[in-house]
Amino acid sequence: MAEFIEQNFEGAGNNIQLEKGEYESCYFFDCILTGEKLSHFSFTECTFERCELSSIAVENTSFKEVIFTDCKMLGVQFENSNPFLFEVEFHNCQLNLSSFYQVNLKKTTFDNCNLSEVDFTESNLDSAKLIECDLSLAIFDRTDLSLADLRTSFNFTIDPTKNKIAKAKFSKQGALGLLFQFNIVIE
Repeated sequence: MAEFIEQNFEGAGNNIQLEKGEYESCYFFDCILTGEKLSHFSFTECTFERCELSSIAVENTSFKEVIFTDCKMLGVQFENSNPFLFEVEFHNCQLNLSSFYQVNLKKTTFDNCNLSEVDFTESNLDSAKLIECDLSLAIFDRTDLSLADLRTSFNFTIDPTKNKIAKAKFSKQGALGLLFQFNIVIE
């Protein structure tokens, strides 16, 4: 398998094809990888900035200390990636329709991301930071949100009877998203 260390990949807004391999401390800028098969790749301490990564295949792909900034990542099935040392953070990303089913996201940062219709079923968001994220129609089912910070996030509905929310942080307005399933009227 090919190794790429401390290399820059600039796509200038064009489609690029990556060679299957291990990428360490690499920087990807303005690359279009939509629909690419990145299965069995390894990304360690890499940064993706302004990249199109929608519908990429990530079966057994390793993401170790990977940062995504200003990326479009619609429909990515992260539950298929390699769980060993999985560590990511997202800044200003569109992750709509992506899935983190059973993914360990402990201490993960989602900053100013669109997480509409994202599936967090059975994922571990313990101590995660969801800063100014749109969580409309996001699925939280048997999700561990202990100590998670959702104070500035919005449009979420979380059933506290089906999810762990001990010591999670919510704003007063956001706390209304915890009462939705009770079908009560708050004026």
